[in-house]
Amino acid sequence: CAKISGDTSGNYHPHGESVIYPTLVRMAQEWNMRHVLVDKQGNFGSIAGLPPAAMRYTEARMSAIAAMMMDDIKLDTVDYIPTYDERRTEPSVLPSKFPNLLVNGANGIAVGMATSIPPHNLSEICDALVRVIDDPDVSIDELMEIVPGPDFPTGGVICGRSGIRRGYHTGRSTVVVRARTKIEEHNKRYRIIISEIPFQQARDRIEERIASLVTDGKIAGISGIRNESDLHEPVRLVCELKRDADPDIVLNQLYKYSPLQDSFSLIFLALVDGKPRVLSFKEMLVEFIRHRETVIRRRTQFLLNRCRQRKHTVEGLLLAHANIDEVIRVIRGSSTQAEAKERLMLIETPAALMRRALGDEGFDIFAEERGLRDAYTLTPVQADAILKMTLGQLVNLEQEKLAGEHSKLIEEIKEYLHILSDRQNILDIIREDCRELKRKHGEPRRTEISGEELGEVDLEDLITEETMVVSISSNGYIKRTPASVYRAQRRGGKGLRGAKTEDEDPIQHLFVASTHAYLLFFTNRGKVYWHKVYSLPQLARDARGRAVVNLLNLAEGEHITDCRAVRDFDQPDHFLVMATERGLVKKTPLAAYSRPLKSGIIAIKLREGDSLVDVVVAGPGDEIVLATARGMAIRFKQTDARPMGRNSSGVKGIRLVGDDKVVGMVVADPDATLLTVCANGYGKRTPFGPNLETEPDEPMPDDAATAGADAPQEEEEDHASGASYRTQRRGGKGLRDIKATKRNGPVVGIAHVSDEDELMMISAHGQIQRISAGDVSIIGRNTQGVRIMSLDEGDSLVAVKRVPKEENGGVEA
Repeated sequence: CAKISGDTSGNYHPHGESVIYPTLVRMAQEWNMRHVLVDKQGNFGSIAGLPPAAMRYTEARMSAIAAMMMDDIKLDTVDYIPTYDERRTEPSVLPSKFPNLLVNGANGIAVGMATSIPPHNLSEICDALVRVIDDPDVSIDELMEIVPGPDFPTGGVICGRSGIRRGYHTGRSTVVVRARTKIEEHNKRYRIIISEIPFQQARDRIEERIASLVTDGKIAGISGIRNESDLHEPVRLVCELKRDADPDIVLNQLYKYSPLQDSFSLIFLALVDGKPRVLSFKEMLVEFIRHRETVIRRRTQFLLNRCRQRKHTVEGLLLAHANIDEVIRVIRGSSTQAEAKERLMLIETPAALMRRALGDEGFDIFAEERGLRDAYTLTPVQADAILKMTLGQLVNLEQEKLAGEHSKLIEEIKEYLHILSDRQNILDIIREDCRELKRKHGEPRRTEISGEELGEVDLEDLITEETMVVSISSNGYIKRTPASVYRAQRRGGKGLRGAKTEDEDPIQHLFVASTHAYLLFFTNRGKVYWHKVYSLPQLARDARGRAVVNLLNLAEGEHITDCRAVRDFDQPDHFLVMATERGLVKKTPLAAYSRPLKSGIIAIKLREGDSLVDVVVAGPGDEIVLATARGMAIRFKQTDARPMGRNSSGVKGIRLVGDDKVVGMVVADPDATLLTVCANGYGKRTPFGPNLETEPDEPMPDDAATAGADAPQEEEEDHASGASYRTQRRGGKGLRDIKATKRNGPVVGIAHVSDEDELMMISAHGQIQRISAGDVSIIGRNTQGVRIMSLDEGDSLVAVKRVPKEENGGVEA
């Protein structure tokens, strides 16, 4: 191949062997070419993606079908143009008997345009050409009954026919190609066998990608992948599934995340008469037929001219044979070639001798061309032909042999004239060429075309919906774990080890959310990012987690301060309500957060020294409850806070005393209870009470500008023994919720729960406990509560989250 590449570079394509040799290699690779144009010897790479050997180690020759592209090239069938150095010529186009552009496809980019023509089945293309010849008015849809779509050398499955049909009609479209797979049951487990891959994909790269997806936790149902490919089966990848994995879901995940599903662009852009045009499928066939018509017409005309020239020469030889002695005497008696030619042209041969030599039919044709005379002489061309012969050749001329050749030439001339007399005769030749091509090189279709249209795959359809526990450590390590691994325990237990944390990296945030929910990440800089819960790394219960900076594009010094799960952003009249540590609340339409950028968007404008504490989704008629570390709580209608833009600070929600701070916020549920938990593992439940039908009487600060002014205060012990939380105006001091005594410690979190719900609690040392909410006593507001989690010395409770009774689909969002 080194010589081929060198000669090509030196004589025809002076752009270096680095582009010539890869082109030669590709034409020999059966996984890239539907019909290889080069027969190879040596290492030409593999479908695994391995590179070929150096050109000095490989050999190549044209394949049989490639030779058909060169048929008749010496018969003046195509025009020749000068090469780059004008020392040679090269054909401007090949007189190919088959449409290589459709059979093997083409892919490339030029200045401002691109072409992407897929490979097709040769047998189907030949049948389609015959159909167009027989019925020039055939429709594209009728042609698609013969050629249903592309036929890739690697096989695979094309999903749906609409993309093919659009491409064949307009010349532009996209089709989705999937690997050929099957699901097998083996040893009470399922496994997915991959036997064909999409066109232009490498087997080993697919294997590596799947392994990476499994390692990163994007596909959780695969226990291992094995390459069982060999010489007889070039592609056989085996994905072993876990016992509880749904094979259909795993397969759809593979299609979504790995190259097992790929898109192929259809752009039927080709040069027609030297100008680029986007063609329909039928136009491609018509242009090839037009090209073949030109080739056959030029070939026939060339052969006709050659036969006529030979016939004229044979007639001269017959004239010479009739007077052979005189011809030899003239040649011997002439001193120069010119004299001999002139004297030969004076020799006359009687018409009767020519009739005997040519026969009646041959003589009639001869006489028609030369005119009816008593005698005939040699023409200059015939005289030159005789003078080019040696004396021995002249003496050995045989009249019968020459007469037979003359008769044969006459028949050939008649045939060529017949072909040129009617376009239909040329089309008949093209039709027969197509049928012969199909007989010699036709193959069965490899690519299956599925009638099922493939729409945009919804990832949530590929993910089993289940409740997940998401935890984030103070150093920014995140993970998700199925809530089912935390078995329900009795109130007051120690729980299970939830994460391996160092003393300096305690658990900071705990969330319970469905795999289908969006998780909004709010940071200390007032920005928000979002991530689907199922895309978070799923790890073991006691694993540390993965750095959140690898998932979110956080700036230097930026860290997560709160999260909120949201199922649907398209909820009119619903708001995202935020509470800050200093008692501010801000209400912004939920839809304003539906499209965060990769670099995040502004969620709230935080004042210096303030931080975001909690975020809830509130709708019409909802009321908000804020709780503080010192055990105070305030309940107010969400309508008390006017809607504001994302880049605003909010208004006063609760008036804090001293160094008190807000620790949590919930939406009041009149039919549920407010759970309050303290750092030392104590907590209690108190009924919310009904929402207020009328506006409370207390005045309320108008906006953020008045947030720092003195706001009306409620007496701390007002309704101290009350069994619920009455609605107030926002901006007040609130009511006593729980006694934050030395035994209890400060309040660390609140949640709205019912008896059927469960609670997930996590400690700073990573202990996670799951209990029934009904195990926590319902008592009044101004009380100390009961022990709900036992803690080791030095440990403390850091977060509590509600697990709704509908574990699959009913997660708080």
